[in-house]
Amino acid sequence: MQSKLLVPSSAPSMPTVAGKDVALDIYQKKDLALEACSSSSPSSIEDESIFKPFIGRMTEKSKKNRRRTCSSGSLTHVSPSRQQSFPRDVGHAAAETYLLTRLSFKLLAYLGLGYWWIIKFLALNLYAMLLLPGFLQVICSWILLLLLKSGSQKYSLWRSAKEQHACEFVFLRLDLYLPANLDEPKPVVAFITGGAWIIGNFPQGTISDMVKDVSSGISFVCNNIAEFGGDPNRIYLIGQSAGAHIAACTLLDQAFKESGEGESVTWSISQIKAYFGISGGYNILNLVDHFHSRGLYRSILLSIMEGEQYLHRFSPEIMVLDRRIKDAISCLPFIVLFHGTADYSIPSDASKTFANALQKVGAKVGLILYEGKTHTDLCLQDPLRGGRDELVEDIVAVIHAGDTVALAKDAEATHRRRLVPEYMLKLAHNVSPF
Repeated sequence: MQSKLLVPSSAPSMPTVAGKDVALDIYQKKDLALEACSSSSPSSIEDESIFKPFIGRMTEKSKKNRRRTCSSGSLTHVSPSRQQSFPRDVGHAAAETYLLTRLSFKLLAYLGLGYWWIIKFLALNLYAMLLLPGFLQVICSWILLLLLKSGSQKYSLWRSAKEQHACEFVFLRLDLYLPANLDEPKPVVAFITGGAWIIGNFPQGTISDMVKDVSSGISFVCNNIAEFGGDPNRIYLIGQSAGAHIAACTLLDQAFKESGEGESVTWSISQIKAYFGISGGYNILNLVDHFHSRGLYRSILLSIMEGEQYLHRFSPEIMVLDRRIKDAISCLPFIVLFHGTADYSIPSDASKTFANALQKVGAKVGLILYEGKTHTDLCLQDPLRGGRDELVEDIVAVIHAGDTVALAKDAEATHRRRLVPEYMLKLAHNVSPF
């Protein structure tokens, strides 16, 4: 079950599209020098301590095992006392294992990785094991696809990216998913992944660097996708979790630049036909305490966001209500927010309040809520379940809006096969640490 709050009167007219789409997956990594911890960094241990490894106590032996040779043959003599000491050795090993485990837990707690993190880590391992059958099938299919393709197209794209942005990128890899029929330019989908602002980003860079990287990636897509059959004027941006927040910040930053005077830009926000935010948080100021309770500690989050004084600046929900950027709001594309009502990592209220703020200032916005869905259901469990995928269908419906031919093909498309049994998906839903 899902509830939808759309604004059809203000939604832009969608272009006519036929066939499948071009999806573009962007992975970027910036090589930045690590700086010394600042006052906003997590607290560290002031007095350095040397932790010596725990050395198991060896059972003292009063006699050495001796090997005796008899005239009738070679025999090994084991004393009765040694045989009796075996159960005692097992008991010692069990006691030492328990002690070592208990000390490890205490050490992790002393270093700031408490029992909560340990429990979540164990839950993550169980969660991954339950979904492993599906992951392995996806990986095998991906490897097979790479073997079947010549790879020349991907290499030429990577090479041109490296040469064009040699001073800006240390590493850039673009994965292209191209339809078989490229007789006319196709709409493009660029995806910004999540990862709690940490995976692939922090501490190599803070939120400003992340926004700059995403903007550079979008710029490359806008200026180069035509070479690969994509329409540079029909680009759809998707962000998930932390990626949804970073993408929203990037769009606002670009809109602010374009509405100002004398700002140098390398891509136009008019090329972005719609933005889809999946399970994102858009008011960091209100989410600090929630993230802290979930294990993303306040000190770490403030370091990522460059200090408490900048939380409002990197909270799109707060920024759109600022009268000083009123002109920038009119530059924003159609925005559709997706969220599961059972999301505990980022509550669905985060999308609700952002949608309300956008609607209040006259932006074009839609909101779709999925009843009972968690943070990972929409992007992991549901795709592995096979059959209909509500999220994908809702996104494609916006991209193909007004195109009766494409919509008819979507309706006739075969559903994906199941990759993981239902009971394992339900168990993964219950044990997910996200």
